[in-house]
Amino acid sequence: MQTSLITTQIMVQKALELAGIETLPCDSQIITPGTDVRRVLFGIDMETQELLLAKHLGFDCVVSHHPHAGSAMIEFAKVMEIQIDKMVGFGVPINRAQKALRKKQLSVDIGMHVSNYDRTASAAKLLNLAYFNVHMPADLITENEVQALLDQRFGGEPKATLGDVMDFLKGMEAYANAPAGPVIRVGSEKDYAGKIAVLMAGGTNGGAEVYKAYFDAGVGTIIAMHMPEDVKKAVEEQGYGNVIIAGHMASDSIGLRKIAEAWRGMGLEVVTMAGILAV
Repeated sequence: MQTSLITTQIMVQKALELAGIETLPCDSQIITPGTDVRRVLFGIDMETQELLLAKHLGFDCVVSHHPHAGSAMIEFAKVMEIQIDKMVGFGVPINRAQKALRKKQLSVDIGMHVSNYDRTASAAKLLNLAYFNVHMPADLITENEVQALLDQRFGGEPKATLGDVMDFLKGMEAYANAPAGPVIRVGSEKDYAGKIAVLMAGGTNGGAEVYKAYFDAGVGTIIAMHMPEDVKKAVEEQGYGNVIIAGHMASDSIGLRKIAEAWRGMGLEVVTMAGILAV
């Protein structure tokens, strides 16, 4: 039972704590603050239609995973900088990492700059609903958990194949019954996986040059949430790296469910929808 007032800021702080970071990334933002949150409707993509549903059902707070309002959209490309640190951690020289990311980062920045960042924000204000999004914190939770599990399982098996990795992923509760679960996009089941890098945080897919930087640094297999067709084609043409796509909604749901459970532990009623998959 909720015994004290819970604000949107307190909710955000709990998500940051679970992700192991201290400040709210620029792809996440409180649009309309709430000072006494009790009932939360939480989903991966929460826009005006979900806000209307929340109002109709008596919720006082709506939380989206993906940013659909405010500066979290306009400044989205900036959060991709975290990918540089990730690449360096896998042995990519920092200057190579920065340059590999630049093309995709610019493309994202151009696309977001023309977006209607006020559409959902103004709806939340008119409906008098607390509204915010948590993007990278949830993705970091997922990335860290999946990486740790794969390291534990395959760290001592240099000849593990993509088939072995697929079997392990499909055995995870998060992916076992997902309609769009793990799939090999580049490589085949009998190919050796080599060193595995789980790339699920940092805004969005870094593109073919980022993948190549990882492969050149000794990574054999990248596991990501999603992969555009042009990136798939480019990596296939490179000829030596593997890519497994774990599934977007299923992967997002790992971190989001942990956040939802933490909020429930604070006494909030949290109902999940819009892509957050039950297990």
